[in-house]
Amino acid sequence: MTLAVDANVFPTRRPPRTSAPTGFRRQVRAILSGIPMPTKRSTREPARRINSYLRVAGTLAASVFWGLQAHAADVDVAVVFAVDFSSSIDPEVADLQREGHAAALTSPEIIAAITRNYVGCISVAYFEWSSPGHTRIVLPWTSICGLEDARAAASVISKKGDTGVTRRGRRGTSVSSAIDVGSLLLDQFPGKAAKKVIDISSNGENNDGLPVQPSRLNAIAKGYTINAIAIPTQDENPDQPLASYFAQSVIGGSQAFVITPKGPNDYAIALRRKLVTEVSMDVGRQFPPPADDRTSSQ
Repeated sequence: MTLAVDANVFPTRRPPRTSAPTGFRRQVRAILSGIPMPTKRSTREPARRINSYLRVAGTLAASVFWGLQAHAADVDVAVVFAVDFSSSIDPEVADLQREGHAAALTSPEIIAAITRNYVGCISVAYFEWSSPGHTRIVLPWTSICGLEDARAAASVISKKGDTGVTRRGRRGTSVSSAIDVGSLLLDQFPGKAAKKVIDISSNGENNDGLPVQPSRLNAIAKGYTINAIAIPTQDENPDQPLASYFAQSVIGGSQAFVITPKGPNDYAIALRRKLVTEVSMDVGRQFPPPADDRTSSQ
């Protein structure tokens, strides 16, 4: 398990716990009226990529109004949880992801990490993804400045998150789509954050939609970090572990990393350590530097 951190210092005065996003409705209209174009896009890009962005924007436009009342002030870190709910996610894995995120947000380690930060608040959003156009916003942008806020966010995830019971029509695993949606959510974040992270949880490689690299490079160019937790399957090839695929082809940005649980019982522990690293601005004091190749500096 590799953990790496970005220990840049961003001293900021602590804001009120919540503040209404005054420009959020204009940002919603921007999604409906136009698609943010990726950085340095070639004029020869296939038309199917434009169609993919249209599907992504349509999904967000349909979901974003549900979160118009969500509050997001200036925070230390903004984290998008991008959680796989493709057809390969059975009820057991769905429970691990849903309850694992809910439990991690309310854990003493996470709350302590948040309160030690410069602002003392983070903001999180949680969405589920499978094939292009199959995306569901579970938790819109929500500020967490303490245990009470964390419990409220965790309750939404626990109650509204995927159970894995109904998997018909979810099709494949589009990691590229997950990155695109995560990037758009960070683009539309109604506040300022010293660090912005796309946090992917999945049990499979990209096997649907567009290639990962254009989406990955676009997110990195915007200054976003892509981290991942790779959930091994029972038939995983030990010579080609999923974590290696994510390390080589998915994660990226400042001090990006991927972790993998050793088994079902280890998922919640691994996720909690991962989130402590992501939400802490001084976690270099808590964890040793990376010792293997499952990190990225690009």
